[in-house]
Amino acid sequence: MNILVTGATGKVGRTFIDRILDGNELPGATIRAFCHNRVLPGSDRLDVVQGNMAVRADVESALDGVTHVLHLATCKETPDDVMDVTVKGLFWLLEGCRSSATFEQFILIGGDAGMGHFFYPHPIPVTETQAHSAYPGCYALSKVLEEVMLEQYCIQYDFAGCCLRAPWIMEKDDFKHTLSFGPDVFGGPRWSDLVNPEQAAAYAANGTIPVMLDPAGTPVKRNFVHLDDLVSSMIAALLHPEEARQETFNICMDEPVDYREVGNYLAESRGLPTVDLATEFHSTWLDNSKAKFLLGWRPQVNLAQLIDRAWDYQRAEDDPRRIWYPG
Repeated sequence: MNILVTGATGKVGRTFIDRILDGNELPGATIRAFCHNRVLPGSDRLDVVQGNMAVRADVESALDGVTHVLHLATCKETPDDVMDVTVKGLFWLLEGCRSSATFEQFILIGGDAGMGHFFYPHPIPVTETQAHSAYPGCYALSKVLEEVMLEQYCIQYDFAGCCLRAPWIMEKDDFKHTLSFGPDVFGGPRWSDLVNPEQAAAYAANGTIPVMLDPAGTPVKRNFVHLDDLVSSMIAALLHPEEARQETFNICMDEPVDYREVGNYLAESRGLPTVDLATEFHSTWLDNSKAKFLLGWRPQVNLAQLIDRAWDYQRAEDDPRRIWYPG
């Protein structure tokens, strides 16, 4: 098994590569890391190549001798780049795999942004059969285009591909920073924009936890997945190629995160105050039953562990918190 990993220097790519090279879940597997601006150090089982996803020759060279492709490369709200990566890059990958004599399996890491996540009301659980509904912006549109392109290749060419659709991916102290009223907030909402500057400063200083409410005043439920669980699902798909073939899987926690439960847990366990905040967002519940049934995958990180891991995490001096993309 020779696996091409695009987006290899991102948090998902790095974690997958380290886990495969340091463990025995895929014994004998080798990895080719396709890098763009940043690079990884190579080794006897890790071949590092640099290139541009939008350049056909670069993609075809990276695919030479590859048996499996793990497509992680993506863009956030960067309109100047998103079509090159999402449309051209994925197209060259799919075309290259289709004509390759060594190719066996393609795995796309999708996102619930293509289902609108908390931007739209979802009165029932979101399954893999629900129609796409991108929220405004180029990133959500790109996730829809990725899934549709892969789906059509499966129809057109009986392509051996699958999509692992993930919500917001958490590692280290990410989850703690998603709840910050300070400038270190990770992603959205930006809680400081929902209160006045004096309140934001006070809430940031005492570690106040925002409890997001929907338009009806009900605490929002939002989907997350821990990075360790996502990587486990990637390995499960590689180990179950027939079950994964031409399927889409929701890869997420068993239940979405309830912001009221988060606030209550942190109030009880760490003595942190909470504040209710009205928003325009809605609850959504991704259903992960299909991945459990076909891949035998189970998420291991529950709500308490997600919170405790984030609050207990201590960063080393050589591991500064760095956000590589907007959003």
